[in-house]
Amino acid sequence: MTRATLLTITSPTGTPEPGDPGYVVADFAAPQVRITDLSVTRGDGVFETIAVIAGHPQALEPHLARLAHSAALLDLPAPAVDVWREAVRAGVADYLTRNGGADAELFAKLIYTRGVEGEGRPSGWLFVDAGEDFSQARLGIRVVTLDRGLRHDVAETSPWLLAGAKTLSYAVNRAAQREAVRRGADDVLFVSSDGYALEGPTSNVVTLTDGVVRTPNTDQGILAGTTQAAVFDFFTARGLRTEFAPLTLDEVVASDALWLVSSVRQAAPVTHLDGREYPVDAALTADLNAYLLARTE
Repeated sequence: MTRATLLTITSPTGTPEPGDPGYVVADFAAPQVRITDLSVTRGDGVFETIAVIAGHPQALEPHLARLAHSAALLDLPAPAVDVWREAVRAGVADYLTRNGGADAELFAKLIYTRGVEGEGRPSGWLFVDAGEDFSQARLGIRVVTLDRGLRHDVAETSPWLLAGAKTLSYAVNRAAQREAVRRGADDVLFVSSDGYALEGPTSNVVTLTDGVVRTPNTDQGILAGTTQAAVFDFFTARGLRTEFAPLTLDEVVASDALWLVSSVRQAAPVTHLDGREYPVDAALTADLNAYLLARTE
């Protein structure tokens, strides 16, 4: 029997009627998606995954803002943020009630699609479940670089490619992660065809060089990272300078330390990049992950 909670978002874009919250708890084990929904036939939709730590959805507002941004890039109607916000809270509460309290780490996944083909009405779902055990990844991961096959300025030159949108079309991201495993690694850092470091399939890259913490500019078709923002807050509080910058692969390779950071895994220090070994400051990374996991907003 699954422990997950599922909600159908009945008013994903509009204001529901008085007394109607705009969502209902559904049977996770029952069929929910029509085969003609464009999420199934075209991958036409967006999503967000939110870490839920000790019952608190982390960075809820930035995630909702990013959902709306992704929707805008796909020309989807603006999501009803108030409905989605309360649905997240209701889904977490339902999960905790049915499962007798908080697991250490959960996640909430929001799915917003163009809907059933021909109906002109978006679809929405949200589910809450227990997360993976990322304790080993937070000690260190091996990473390989893969060419994304696009220039770093693709978001400006070719906005129709949807670089920077968190879409349901994740086949390439999954293929890249399988390629990493074939190469004896755990994860991937995408590189542009003109030599700039970009992001991982599900993460942002953060570098530390000569006391300066950097991440690539998001105007390069990179998904703005909610966890990356918190990582910058952590290092700023420690007196380090943080900045967004275009980073060539050579600059990343020359870094003193590297992390791939994401909402559920949090901060994973890179031990090897394309076979090159990097030292891991275990105490610093432990403090960083403790800070990330302690967030209540």
